[in-house]
Order: sequence, then structure tokens, then C-alpha cells
Amino acid sequence: MRPDPVPGDLAARVARLNARYRHHGAVAVLERGLRDADLGRVALVSSFGAESVVLLHLVSVIAPMTPVLFIDTRMLFAETLDYQRELARRLNLCDIRTLRAPTPQLARTDPAGTLHRTDPDACCALRKVAPLDHALAGFDGWITGRKRFQGHGRERVEFFEAEGELRIKVNPLAHWGPQDVQDYIVENRLPRHPLVARGYPSIGCAPCTSPVAPGEDPRAGRWRGSAKTECGIHVEGGRVVRRPARQEDVA
Repeated sequence: MRPDPVPGDLAARVARLNARYRHHGAVAVLERGLRDADLGRVALVSSFGAESVVLLHLVSVIAPMTPVLFIDTRMLFAETLDYQRELARRLNLCDIRTLRAPTPQLARTDPAGTLHRTDPDACCALRKVAPLDHALAGFDGWITGRKRFQGHGRERVEFFEAEGELRIKVNPLAHWGPQDVQDYIVENRLPRHPLVARGYPSIGCAPCTSPVAPGEDPRAGRWRGSAKTECGIHVEGGRVVRRPARQEDVA
């Protein structure tokens, strides 16, 4: 059982955590940080996307009892659902919690399943943001796959971040580069998402994700042809992140 967080301002707790683990790596952040009283109860939020297997494997080895929150928007690729089941079995993930918007709410708000075409932000809010917010209410923090190399405002991402006044984000891979991610997958013989080989370096919902041509930004296939760049699950200063970012939203 994880300890309750140490009382005190959220920003102060984040500052203590970053000072404490400043010179540590991803493994140490997970091994020690997740048991730190300043952090409290934590879940890993995973899309089971293109790079998700790295954090899923690390958590399965270091802290296997960590809850894994998986948002099933009911619009995911069949390959993503198959991959989620494969990794759950292969990595012996023992506490996967699948999050979905309530069926009655979907029937009221998006009866034809076409909201993603007319208002993609509202669709993400309904199918992804709201279910995750509800699930995270029972946690003091959550683990993400945010990395500095992804740019567009993430160049200074720390291991620990304050998410407004809500909770703490843990970014164990903050200092990893692209090659570190690929090397880890190869060295640990981890299975890749099947769509990666078919030109999908960033994978979201099927209606809103298309293949990426050689030389394009890895997230060029997300909401192609629209101004939308973020699903809305990342909050900073109490507001949804709306950067011109083209990077993975979660692990």
C-alpha cells in the first residue's frame, strides 16, 4: 500500500521530489519515487500506443501492482485492442482498469458516433478526458510518457510536475532520446504495436488517425487536416494544454 502524500502545497511537494531525484534515471524514479510519501497513490495512464510498451514493461518489473488506466474510446483500432490484450498477458499486468464513457451518456451526446467529425474537441472530452478525470480522482499522481526530445514546450519537462492544483505528473522518461526508446524495445525483445510497421508512428482513435509519409512529423496523421493537435488530457495551471505540439499524449 502506498503512503498518503506528505501534507503541504502541491508545488512544494513537486520541488522536493525533483530535488530528491534530480540525478536519478528512469528506473530509480520508478523504484524509489513511486514509494515516496511526497508522491502518494499513483497510476500509469497508457494508450497502449507506439511507444507505450517501454513504460508498461518498466512498471511491470519495478512496481507490478501499479494500476494501469487504459482509455477505451470505443473508436480505437482493432489492432490497439489486440495489442493491449497481448501486452497484458505477456507482461503479467495485474491491475489494468479499462475506462469508458458511460453508454447512456454516449447515446445522448453522440448517438450517431459522428461527433469526431463535427466537434473533435467535444468528442475527446466525452470519450477520453472525462473518463480519465473520473478515474484519476482516486490518485495523487499519474505516470506519463512525456519526454524532452518531443519539443513544443516539453524541452524542460522534469521527472515530476504539478498538474495545476490537482495532482502530480510523473515523467520517468523525461531525459530519454528517441534512440533510447528504440534500444529499450529491442534489447528487451518487446513486441511493437502492429500499426507502427504500417506507417503509424502515433496512434489514436481510428477515425482520427491516418498513416504518416516518410519525412512527415510523427504526429502528422493525428486529426489530419484540422487545427486540433491535442486530445486534452494534459492540464497545466488548471487549463487543458493547447500547444502546437506533435508528440505522444501519453505512454
